[in-house]
Amino acid sequence: MTPPVVWIGGPPGAGKSSVARLLARRHGLRVYASDTRTWEHRDRALRAGVPAALDFERLSVERRWSAPPEVLVARSLHHERGPMVVEDVRSLPPEPLTVVEGTIITPGVVGPDATAVWLLPDAAERRRRLRDRDLSRPVLRFYELLAERIEDEVHGRGAPVVHTGRGAPLRRVVSEVEERFAAALAAGPVVRDRAGRVSLLRLANLDVVRQHLAYLARPWTTGDATTMVARFDCECGRRDCEALVGLAVADFPTGPAHLDPVLAAGHAPRRS
Repeated sequence: MTPPVVWIGGPPGAGKSSVARLLARRHGLRVYASDTRTWEHRDRALRAGVPAALDFERLSVERRWSAPPEVLVARSLHHERGPMVVEDVRSLPPEPLTVVEGTIITPGVVGPDATAVWLLPDAAERRRRLRDRDLSRPVLRFYELLAERIEDEVHGRGAPVVHTGRGAPLRRVVSEVEERFAAALAAGPVVRDRAGRVSLLRLANLDVVRQHLAYLARPWTTGDATTMVARFDCECGRRDCEALVGLAVADFPTGPAHLDPVLAAGHAPRRS
């Protein structure tokens, strides 16, 4: 039996991660960010002998991205990873309600009866957001093709959409997604106490740590956990907190959050 879940999809740069984490903070939800499972999913594909996964690993970083966009889509495992996410979600605890977000969340993956929404920026805004990421030209070309594919599927299936174009404040987008998910949020189950919310934040942050460590473990990567800085959710536990904390991956505490919380400047830890 699949635990209760709501889904947020959309192209790269649509704001999925930001919306999901704020929705989770407000309502006491578990977050499943598909990006944090990238390397775990790639290892599954390697064990299964998926040709595009094998191709990705054996090529140099430069050659990996010097290919036609169709090949880049295949190497991204965009189609293979969707079912892996569904499998992951089925193994989650039955509570609280989980918000699942990611580019690989498509209407075909979740099915017509899912409680889901897709965030779609207009083309100009999407290009602006991707340019702000300082991507190489091949990666940018790949993201543009992927965005077009996702939007075509969303519109083709008549899936529910929230537009996130220029001038759309993040809080307004979150509120609109809340309206779409109102029945699911009311049914829950959700975490209502502050200590529980802090624990969920720690779980989400540890997912980010594992994501970066799994990347650094690839034989072709450079750098290390002492110099790689990631952004983590402030673990103060307040519903209205939107702060992120930059911290070297190696410096992230791995114990219970109530013993050593990661806090933004001026944010007090929860009271026992």
